Amino acid sequence: MTEPLLEATNVAKVLGSGAAKVEALKGVSLTLKAGELTLLMGPSGSGKTTLLSILGCMLTPTEGTVRICGHSTAGADPEKLALLRREHVGFIFQSFHLFPTLSATDNVRLALDVRGEASSSAKAKSREALAKVGLPHKLKAFPRELSGGEQQRVAIARAIVGNPSIILADEPTAALDGENGQAVMRILAGIAREQGRAVLIVTHDPRLLPFADRVVHIEDGRIVSEERRDTAPQ
Repeated sequence: MTEPLLEATNVAKVLGSGAAKVEALKGVSLTLKAGELTLLMGPSGSGKTTLLSILGCMLTPTEGTVRICGHSTAGADPEKLALLRREHVGFIFQSFHLFPTLSATDNVRLALDVRGEASSSAKAKSREALAKVGLPHKLKAFPRELSGGEQQRVAIARAIVGNPSIILADEPTAALDGENGQAVMRILAGIAREQGRAVLIVTHDPRLLPFADRVVHIEDGRIVSEERRDTAPQ
């Protein structure tokens, strides 16, 4: 049996204190395996983004354990958590998070700059990543010169350029029209199945269901159901 790339066990998270105390997550367990695209769905305030932040080492759980590619985050200081993020996790956001004064190539290259990779190597890898998402002709374009779908493709290229094992995406199609949203999902599904990565997508959008290998539903900080889908397009 293939070992999971990411494994969360009995994760709980308490936010705030006193009268403002909120149990955002309550004993959540979840595994992500190579080659699978998983959707995490649930109403607003259900704990989706909090869970994504813990899985991506941006937050630490109040209770429970998280293992990323065999490495436990238990007791990890901020420096070690940052190292785990850089080496194993790529992030994609709803609002793209591109720097407006940088070209597509330079926006992607930022993910390698933080690793201290040599400039020439980083630039070549950035061009290759943009080609993989269908933008070999937009290497020098600035975000203002790109459509919303193209900007999200640049963001995907940035997430995959460092060859992470795990991709975490927070509502990656919410700012896109249906056609561009479908195109982005085809790219993400290909990243999971053809490149053997684990992809987890937080979404409200039922139109993404056909792309999923697995759908996990969360409500009030607990996972309430999980289903496998064998009809995801290849």
